Amino acid sequence: MPQTEKSPPQPPRTPHRTETPPEPRTPSRPGSRAQKGPAVRRDLSASVVVFLLAVPLSLGLALATGAPLQAGLVSAVVGGIVAGLLGGAPLQVSGAATGLLVVTADLVQRYGWRATCALTILAGLTQLALGALRVARAALAISPAIVHGMLAGIGATIALGQLHVVLGGSPDSSALDNAAALPGQLAHPHAVALLIGAVTVAVLLGWGRLPGRAGRWARVLPAPLAAVLAATAVSAGTEVARVELPSWRMPELPVLPDVSLPALAAAVLTVTLVASMESLLSAVAVDRLAAERPDAPTGRARLNRELAAQGVANTVSGLLGGLPISGGAIRGSANVRAGAATRRATVLHGVWVLLCASLLATALELIPLAALAALVMVVGVRMVSFAHIRHVQRHREFPVYAATLGGVVVFGVLQGVATGIAVAVFLALRRLTHTRITVTEQADGHRVRVSGQLTFLAVPRLSRALAQVPAHTEVVVELYGSFMDHAAYEALQSWSATHQAHGGRVTLGGRSGRTVAAQAAAHSCRPWTPWRNHHCTRPAPDPAAVPESSGRQLLGGVSAFQRHTAPLVREELSRLAREGQRPTQLFLTCADSRLVTSMITSSGPGDLFTVRNVGNLVPPPGSDASCDSVGAAIEYAVEVLRVGSITVCGHSGCGAMGALLGAAAPDDTEPTPLARWLRHGRPSLARMQRIGRRGRGEVALSGRPVGDEQERLALVNVMQQLDHLRAHPCVARRAAEGTLALHGMYFHVGEAQAYVLDEAAGRFCAVRAEPAPVTV
Repeated sequence: MPQTEKSPPQPPRTPHRTETPPEPRTPSRPGSRAQKGPAVRRDLSASVVVFLLAVPLSLGLALATGAPLQAGLVSAVVGGIVAGLLGGAPLQVSGAATGLLVVTADLVQRYGWRATCALTILAGLTQLALGALRVARAALAISPAIVHGMLAGIGATIALGQLHVVLGGSPDSSALDNAAALPGQLAHPHAVALLIGAVTVAVLLGWGRLPGRAGRWARVLPAPLAAVLAATAVSAGTEVARVELPSWRMPELPVLPDVSLPALAAAVLTVTLVASMESLLSAVAVDRLAAERPDAPTGRARLNRELAAQGVANTVSGLLGGLPISGGAIRGSANVRAGAATRRATVLHGVWVLLCASLLATALELIPLAALAALVMVVGVRMVSFAHIRHVQRHREFPVYAATLGGVVVFGVLQGVATGIAVAVFLALRRLTHTRITVTEQADGHRVRVSGQLTFLAVPRLSRALAQVPAHTEVVVELYGSFMDHAAYEALQSWSATHQAHGGRVTLGGRSGRTVAAQAAAHSCRPWTPWRNHHCTRPAPDPAAVPESSGRQLLGGVSAFQRHTAPLVREELSRLAREGQRPTQLFLTCADSRLVTSMITSSGPGDLFTVRNVGNLVPPPGSDASCDSVGAAIEYAVEVLRVGSITVCGHSGCGAMGALLGAAAPDDTEPTPLARWLRHGRPSLARMQRIGRRGRGEVALSGRPVGDEQERLALVNVMQQLDHLRAHPCVARRAAEGTLALHGMYFHVGEAQAYVLDEAAGRFCAVRAEPAPVTV
């Protein structure tokens, strides 16, 4: 769905006799008197949720690195309080870094814990310097394929290592060694530890899928905490290794490892790079997630301030004997979804962890280590995201992803990232220099097609290809690249002048394939350019030949597609033909010809599973056997295609809404098919009549009053059809699982303005065109 800027819910207004546009209101600042009370309550609730998530995760990460278990709690306290107070991303929650787990474990094994603390301090000071130099934005220039490949490689290494702990063994230092030792470990597992790990994994995976009332209650308690509690209960009375927290005392002073300066710099650089990238990317992701809420705090993440705050937090954590710190998408997204309004939630979560570590140490020591290992193992597996793999494959960057992943697993994090960067540079250079030139002979002359970028490196091949064209012939040169340097331009112009001087004719065409000599009346639109006054395939008016003109218009449009657009989309459509359709959402809208779904959603082939009917109606289950078409499409989209969201979109000037408003009382005559279909819109009409023109629960548009009764009914109809959707069993089940979201949308044709429904406020909020600036 497009992102929207939603205004906060408006207080009830006293009805007046005249309809006047409401005054535009600016969102209240989170610290204003009007919002201070609700914001405090939301922050308090969110801090408890994140605290319950952070405690088992911090203990599990400390266990996986080989550090003292209290180091994980120290990092959670410092990340919550220090980074929370100073950071530039208020809703991000920092703590023990998942992405640094492999790096930290290697440092602990090589140099010892005190040296690892010293390296953490140095990495923090480096982050602080980078933040002062304002280079945070440069980190986002790294290819997403490299970042996702790095995280996937770290996740695979984590999962392999922690699987040994779940099986009752101990992990090796290398992912390859862990993989080689896995068959022997599987042959002789520790039964109790394996049972505890299996219970932990089962609860983690099934906690969010509990149906009905149990599922609603389950979402209050984070899945990691529920899994650890269940595993602790199962392990009661058994002899298994458990958490051992030493008595709190002043941490020992960090010491630098006795290594060469290049080795020391490489270790610090690795910690700095991974921690900074994870923090900055997580800050951007959390910021985007928070922006989707109607009560989102104003302003965007200040990345340089966030980087400097991470540096201060890592410095303090190293001094206090804590793990390296970074912002985490797991904790940050949980904070946003729990309703956090300000940085107060992040700071409070750190306070709760501090109190828990001080007062509830005895309770924490009941947790079996196998449960924490299983928890971290699942986190590692989830870092290998198939959604990311599909995304990078769609952009032809899978080799970069695979090289980074393999490099991290085989050589280490820094070496893996360097491998990914090298492959990315190689592919970029290859794409820049890869040019395909073909010469074909046709009935009316020769055609030279150049696919790719024309640089000086391609000039020899271009010259050889042009030399194959006989003199005194007509030649069409089609250029399908987006770049031509001066050397290639001079070579092409020189050959063209020579060929014409010998009696030939040369016509140059652009990447659309249409030659300069082609008649402009054929089609004046260009693919992938702004859509405007799209009547270029429409022939001149001829009242005496209306049917023929209509047919020529359709055929003209199809011919234009084959000529201009098909060459550009053929590769993408071929991929879709091989892989099958994998749409992300079901889009249910009206059959009105003015509602172009792909245009208003900026979607392409394979993105939307679209169902169009008169009035964008969704018949409830069992209402009429003749209406199974819509129900079948819903079932297919939800159960087979596994779409993640369904959107019901109405529009202005809807003829179905006008027919409902003007419908006469039913009589005994046989209803027409249209009348039978519109019966499914009567609940919308009844709903509008119940709420009244300005009564309780009235539907509203942000920024302007509802225009007339037809527009009011179109808005109410979207809300009513969403209720019909929820009556379908497959939709209700997926929505209860939290894997399917329902959205309402309204498109005003005359204004070219889309509105998205905020169901809690009963208001359709306008989708803004301009993105809010990011302050750094």
